[in-house]
Amino acid sequence: MNEPLAERLRPKSLEDYISQKHLVGDKGVLTKHIEQGIIPSMIFWGPPGTGKTTLANIIAEQSKRPFYTLSAINSGVKDVREVIEKAKNSGGLFTTKNPILFIDEIHRFSKSQQDSLLQAVEKGWVTLIGATTENPSFEVIPALLSRCQVYILNAFEKSDLEALLTRAIEKDEQLAKKNITLKETDALLRLSGGDARKLLNIFELIITSETAEEITVTNEFVLNKVQSNTVRYDKTGEQHYDIISAFIKSIRGSDPNGAVYWLARMIEGGEDVKFIARRLLILASEDIGNANPTALVIANNTFQAVSVIGNPESRIILSQCATYLACSPKSNAAYQAINSAQTLVKQTGDLSVPLEIRNAPTKLMKDLGYGDNYKYAHNYTNNFAEQEFLPKEITGEKFYDPGNNAREKAHRDFLKNRWKNKYNY
Repeated sequence: MNEPLAERLRPKSLEDYISQKHLVGDKGVLTKHIEQGIIPSMIFWGPPGTGKTTLANIIAEQSKRPFYTLSAINSGVKDVREVIEKAKNSGGLFTTKNPILFIDEIHRFSKSQQDSLLQAVEKGWVTLIGATTENPSFEVIPALLSRCQVYILNAFEKSDLEALLTRAIEKDEQLAKKNITLKETDALLRLSGGDARKLLNIFELIITSETAEEITVTNEFVLNKVQSNTVRYDKTGEQHYDIISAFIKSIRGSDPNGAVYWLARMIEGGEDVKFIARRLLILASEDIGNANPTALVIANNTFQAVSVIGNPESRIILSQCATYLACSPKSNAAYQAINSAQTLVKQTGDLSVPLEIRNAPTKLMKDLGYGDNYKYAHNYTNNFAEQEFLPKEITGEKFYDPGNNAREKAHRDFLKNRWKNKYNY
């Protein structure tokens, strides 16, 4: 049986690799590693069909290393240990040419499965390359994540996808049997959702199902050929990102009806309930924050609950949380505060901590003045004493500007009463 077009066209070298120039272009962060063959353990994070598996194969090929692969969908701890033993026997323990172990969908590995990789990565028995469509900060255990570099693969641009189609027409021997003119691409790109593998497989399907030797590819031609052209939720494609965006924006916009509709679309499409709950947890702080601190509590409880309960009952809990957050007052003041503070930190570098608020655990530190003149707030009226908590270079900088809602108006009044001489509240 013939290989699918996507497999036949899989690049074998960086020269043929399309996109991800920030990683493997002339100045890409991975380019020198690959050229020198000094490969760190790493996690590739990006949408489906963006070349994660292909890049892992190219790295192994160009660095001349043994290459082992596992899929987290159908592999267990036993499989991991067997591959590690093979890798130990085939690689040089004290060389930079240790084997590469590629694990697709590593976010599907349980904690125990990920734990089984730790020693092999730490000892250098294997170089781990994991691929995931989910945020590794949440899905990869900290001990393993700390031993890996995380590289983000971006969704393909329209020009990248069109270049793939052109390459398929020009390079693939089976497609070369027909005279193909690529006139319009919008329908192909929309149906594939930015997934290069899906794009090529759809393209092959419509070309091979056409009996004519001369084919002009138009949007109408594509839609007529693809019978399953109904709008449906694809949890691994573009709709995964578009619908979660619509869901979040509905809640931010205080529309519980829009929120529940998009929630239903995700649930019916089989979306991971923990993914939905995690986004609600972020939104509760980013978009509601101190306007209603209870929102974060409810969102956190929702995440815990759906993690225990699972489907189908989780839909009820998610609906309660989504409608509650949609009906909450909104504020992004806390979100803006940390953004402003981080921006200033990047601009000003490591400013010294004022002496009076430094820790003084030793006699030497006390003799040097650490902690001198610190005013213990509880010893003063209203548990407040005005003093400096910022480096002198940025004294008076205000990062938190309370929002225009009942709770944060109380924050503003509190701060205005306390900091009359320093901050403009």
